[in-house]
Order: sequence, then C-alpha cells, then structure tokens
Amino acid sequence: MQALAAVARAPHSDFSLETITIDGPKPGEVLVKIEAVGICHTDLAARDGALPVALPAVFGHEGCGVVEAIGEGVTKVAPGDRVAITFASCGYCPACRADSPSYCHNFMHLNYAGVRADGTGPLSAGAEAITGLFFGQSSFATHSVALERNVVKAPSDLPAEIIAPIGCGIQTGAGAVLRSLACRPGSSLLVAGAGSVGLAAVMAAVVRECATIIVIEPHASRRELAIELGATHAIDPAAGPVAEQVRAIVAAGVDYAIDTSGMPAVIDGLVKSMTFHGKLGLIGVPADPEAALPISVIETLVLGLTVVGIIEGDSVPDEFIPELIELYRAGRFPIDKLVTTFDFAKINDAVAAQHRGEVLKPVLVHD
Repeated sequence: MQALAAVARAPHSDFSLETITIDGPKPGEVLVKIEAVGICHTDLAARDGALPVALPAVFGHEGCGVVEAIGEGVTKVAPGDRVAITFASCGYCPACRADSPSYCHNFMHLNYAGVRADGTGPLSAGAEAITGLFFGQSSFATHSVALERNVVKAPSDLPAEIIAPIGCGIQTGAGAVLRSLACRPGSSLLVAGAGSVGLAAVMAAVVRECATIIVIEPHASRRELAIELGATHAIDPAAGPVAEQVRAIVAAGVDYAIDTSGMPAVIDGLVKSMTFHGKLGLIGVPADPEAALPISVIETLVLGLTVVGIIEGDSVPDEFIPELIELYRAGRFPIDKLVTTFDFAKINDAVAAQHRGEVLKPVLVHD
C-alpha cells in the first residue's frame, strides 16, 4: 500500500514529505494507521548520523494508532485495536527472558538495522529502498509496519497525543524513578534537565512520594513548570556551582540523581551533590561518543556510589505503558502539560520549535 511519510534524506536537513510504498504486514507484523507520533531527540540524532541508520530513512518511534491488518501468527492484537508502539525486542534472548527487554541482545538490529531477519525492508519509493522499522515502527508516516511484540493495546477514549509519547520518552523518565533506580518514598532526587524525559522523572518522583525533588534547568519557564509538576526546588546552573546549591537544600547530599543531558560536566555536578550509597542514573546520550564519566575510583569507593545506565526506563512495555495511562487517568501523571501538537505536515516546524526550546514534547497528529 502507499503512505505519506516524512523521509530523512540527508543529515541536519529538513524532512521531506513523500509518498512511499509499504510492504506488509508479513508474519509477526502489524500494520498500524498512525494517529499521532511524538518527536524524540533520538529521531534527530539518528537522522544526523549519531546512530547507525542508513539514509534515506523514515524515523519516528513514539507512535499511536489503530491496527488495520495483521500478519500471519499475530494474536496479541486484531484489526480495530488502538495501540501504542514502543521499542522492539526479540523476546527470546537472556535479557528478554529476564524481563529486561530494553537490554535485548538483538536491540541494535531490531531497532536500527531497518531490515527483517530475511534481509528485506518494508519501505520503498519506486525502485529506491527506504530504511524503515526504526525502533520496530518508523511512525513518521500515515501508516507504520510494527512488530507484534512492540505494540501495546491502548484505550480508545484517550487522545492519541497523550498515548504516543509514552512509548519512549515518557516511559524512560518515569521508569528511571519507578523501575531503574526504584527511588524510596521519603528520599531525595536530583534531576538534570527539565525536558520531557526529566519532567516525566519529576512526575514519577511525586507518584513515588520522594520528599525532596530538585531540578537543574537553565530555562526559567521549564523551572517553573517543574515546580508546577511537583518539584520542590528548581535551580539555575548559572546561579553558582550546582553542588553548592543542592547542598544548601539537602546538606548531606541527595540519595538519587538522574542525568538527561549526556554532558560530563553536568554529571560531575551531580556526583558532587550526592550522599553516601547514592545512585546515579544516566539517560542522556553524549554528543561525543567517546565521552567518559568524570568520576574517580576513590570518589566512587568513598561514596559507595552506584552508577546505572538506563535504557527505556527498564520498562516492560506491556505492563508499564498501561500503568502510566492509568496514572494519567487518575490525574497523577499530567502528560498533557508536556505536549504541544502539530499537524503532521508541519514536522519541520515542530522540530524547529523544539530546537528553540519553545516546546517540550512536540507530537504530530493526523487529520
């Protein structure tokens, strides 16, 4: 079938709206008519060469839509079901069998290679192959071929723009608090960066009943939103050394810290803000793939510091996405305060607005 897609043809360039051909669904696959899709930093990083994805490609990995057709052997969903689409995992490797699908041993192939096990890809434009299956979906399009394993049934009575961003960014930030670090009620948490991932962590910390929730963020408007969402303190890194500001709030240092920036200098400030037996969670991807942690062995030993790399918030999507949806329904996880919608055809405007810091989580919607 044919679909309209936002195709990335060159790094650091606008997406091109093009009619493409979708081949599928094949066995184990699901064809989804996309209603909404979030824009994540990872989409842009992949377009610009930070991830091993061949161009031209269709990105998008926070899709929400309605199943139109299923391939042979699919039993999890049926045509007409509303689904959220998340990252892909194989289901049979040691990590998947241990309920850690975000550390799937086949993660790189399933989420970045753009081809099925038989070497074929689902997308093309005439005789030209287009890389698809990004995060097992490539949902910057009117239709997406996903894998049965990375679709999750979702309620039909909620706006698609609320469900879509849960598939990656929201579950990553929330899962960092509720899953990866398992922050204790009454504990203290420091979050570097008040983008959508960092603010999802703040909302999760409120759910977890952390006593002190501190956000580091250079933009005043985002600091204000962090306070509105439940942060107890929001500090400006330009106002002085982060560790001094944090220890003026929690003299002994914080129990947990989360970095969403990927910047070693920021991480150094987090480490210097932590107490003994603190846990540091790393989410942000550094601009320099050779960037190293600014932590000495002595510092780690003396503090008894635990450093945790976090992918997708250690989420088991079939369990965690419905949990976050129910928290939203209960008014305890206001995803809507993070989302700004754009018409799908305005994808480049949405990317530019996000780059300027005017929006937190742009979500593209289809008529």
